[in-house]
Amino acid sequence: MGEARPQQPILRQGYLPYDIVLNILARLPVKSVIRFRCISKSYNSSITNPNFISTHLKNIKDSHDNDNENDNGFVIHMPSDNIGFQRPVCTVALDRTFDRISELGIPFDFHYIYTQIVGSCNGLLCFANSANVVYLWNPSVRMFKRLPDTCLGQLKDVTLGFAYHPENNDYKVVRISCLSLFTHEIEVYTLSSDSWRSVGTTSLTATNVMFYDKNHPLPIPLVNGALHWVSNAVEGEENHRSRMIMAFDVNSERFRELALPDGSVDENTFQTFLALFKGKLALIVWEHSEQPGTQYSIWVMKEYGVIESWNKLFVVPFERVAHCIAFTEYGSLLACYINDQVEAQGFKFVLVDTETLHEKKDPDIQHYSSVATFMESLVLFDGANVVSY
Repeated sequence: MGEARPQQPILRQGYLPYDIVLNILARLPVKSVIRFRCISKSYNSSITNPNFISTHLKNIKDSHDNDNENDNGFVIHMPSDNIGFQRPVCTVALDRTFDRISELGIPFDFHYIYTQIVGSCNGLLCFANSANVVYLWNPSVRMFKRLPDTCLGQLKDVTLGFAYHPENNDYKVVRISCLSLFTHEIEVYTLSSDSWRSVGTTSLTATNVMFYDKNHPLPIPLVNGALHWVSNAVEGEENHRSRMIMAFDVNSERFRELALPDGSVDENTFQTFLALFKGKLALIVWEHSEQPGTQYSIWVMKEYGVIESWNKLFVVPFERVAHCIAFTEYGSLLACYINDQVEAQGFKFVLVDTETLHEKKDPDIQHYSSVATFMESLVLFDGANVVSY
């Protein structure tokens, strides 16, 4: 059955037709549109209609893609260590400049030492804590939802990814539980059904895969409809280990293997991470440097799935030990000096221009944080455990 069309308000002579008003609203910023929900039941019904929400979201994305100078992209960051067991506060900053815009108190209880931003899709934020509790939150419409508990019997050494499923206009959370070296259980939460489903190990292309790298503190990158993990594969009688990428297709719910770029990993490699760099899959390699400090090589897959398209874009040297935390949408690198004797709190965040490799500014982050890109949207939640505030 088709969706019921919202009843149109009666407009006086000389007023714009209702369809034109909706067309104008669909091009306004989220905060402006939300104000119209209070005018009447008809406006509220129209603005919360799934078709209007999808149209508005598409307009925001199109505007962003066509105007690279427009600062309508954001970064959101949150302390990942909650020593005081208080509700964390998220800070929203402009993506391009990292200028602080606002602070958002998390509206749900997250009283655990460790919390993380799993990912961000279309204005929805996915959070998890050390107790394996997962929330979805859209701060723009002041709505959140606690996900049901796992359908697996046991969770151990968990890694999570958050994805939009465009074929079904749906959202999914993928959770991998590493019970032992090569024993994994995998489950998928789907927002439309509000439930977890076990996809077992049948989604894997091989059984000798080890998801050793949880990619922390970077979110698991969503590229070309797939979530990506760096993993180890054990082959042959001598148990030779080789690193590769396991890509989980959100539509088919199966993994495929992607090779790392030739020469990217050798005996000088400390660790590897995956990230999203200007919409493309990126590999960050922490490698040995002849100079004191830290050195990272950044590789980008220019054409998704084509191994030959891996390209080493740049090498970022740091004078002290540093961790890569996130890329902004415009390609700046957020890094953190750790165990830093120079800084009183033991760490310092810096924002690096990846074109000049110079530090751009102090992003003024006071806690070791989990970071994700963010956009405003009107996307709503359905089902149980939904709270509006």
